[in-house]
Amino acid sequence: MTDVVIFQEVDCSNGKKIGLITLNSPKSLNALSGEMVALLYPQLLTWQQQQDIAAVFLQGEGEKAFCAGGDIVHLYSAMKNCTMKSNNSTGNLAEALNADNKFAPEIEDYFTQEYQLDFLIHTFNKPFIVWGNGIVMGGGLGMLVGASHRVVTESSRIAMPEISIGLFPDVGASYFLNKMPPGCGLFLALTGASINAADAKYCQLADYFVEQQHKDNLLTQLKMVNWGETIPLNHDKTSQLLQEFEQSSANKLPMSPLREHQTLITQLIDKPALTEIVAAILSIETEDKWLSRAQKSLKNGSALSARLAYSQLDMGKGMSLADCFRMELNLAVKCGHFGEFLEGVRALLIDKDNNPQWHFPSIELIDAKVLDWFFESIWSKTEHPLAKLA
Repeated sequence: MTDVVIFQEVDCSNGKKIGLITLNSPKSLNALSGEMVALLYPQLLTWQQQQDIAAVFLQGEGEKAFCAGGDIVHLYSAMKNCTMKSNNSTGNLAEALNADNKFAPEIEDYFTQEYQLDFLIHTFNKPFIVWGNGIVMGGGLGMLVGASHRVVTESSRIAMPEISIGLFPDVGASYFLNKMPPGCGLFLALTGASINAADAKYCQLADYFVEQQHKDNLLTQLKMVNWGETIPLNHDKTSQLLQEFEQSSANKLPMSPLREHQTLITQLIDKPALTEIVAAILSIETEDKWLSRAQKSLKNGSALSARLAYSQLDMGKGMSLADCFRMELNLAVKCGHFGEFLEGVRALLIDKDNNPQWHFPSIELIDAKVLDWFFESIWSKTEHPLAKLA
């Protein structure tokens, strides 16, 4: 048995240490499992209080991926046992929603622990560097975006592809997708479009671009930093070092499709209703491969996921990060119960037939009562599993 997460305390030249974390499941593209989360959270709490730890560096094992998302295959059995009992006709849907509220505890536990970890990374007081090389999706992006120093490389491929599995953009996406240039957040949520390092910097998901070949040298230079006792100064020293590395890689930064299509994206998203936005995106006549892939994901994705994403981003505009996580936990547990998420995982990762039978064939057919049900909280404010996030 190998450790799914490897923790090291790397000695620095002035007596301080770097907390080095490696997600160690390369066969699964370092998919974030419950076991990983259970190891990461307490270790980060310890390092946050440990005086000789100056900074934390988080990476993924292998060249292919930092983290390809949550390990949702392990949630499949739990969802299968607790999915809402109903047929696919909307006539029985309202009755089914009210008849059985036995939500899967495994779903609640996994997402609760994952969101607590993400929130801790967002609020970690010491310099927290994430090396976002290769595939960074879903749960992986949740860790990257929360770090104080977010690094992407020439191979970074970042996405929130939840529309393809009947989920919704989570891990704080209600918060960070709303921080992007006009229209970009909703466009990425609806299409699951993959973006590169330049896109990530443009839409504020990353801070620095450094070539993968420089990682070992960066770790060496981090050991040589004159770390002090003042945390803000340590942040400045980390930023200065990463800026120097970025300068040496500047001419390797790829073009940004997101920036290139910004005007078009703004026009597509600037519509009064989701149905009009979806129609506008799907009606584009283009030979651009990036746009074509985005259209295909939206067309083949879950209409319910699109509707949830649209509503969550609208609600998230006025919410704190903690409140966004609380809203998303409620949505995640409901998704685990409703059946759309189950079907998406089945089609993509279990049977791999890539032919999901979505509950609703179009956005227009989604009952308003269903949408209301998803956003009705399971818990009171004081009983919410994330009530202590602040």
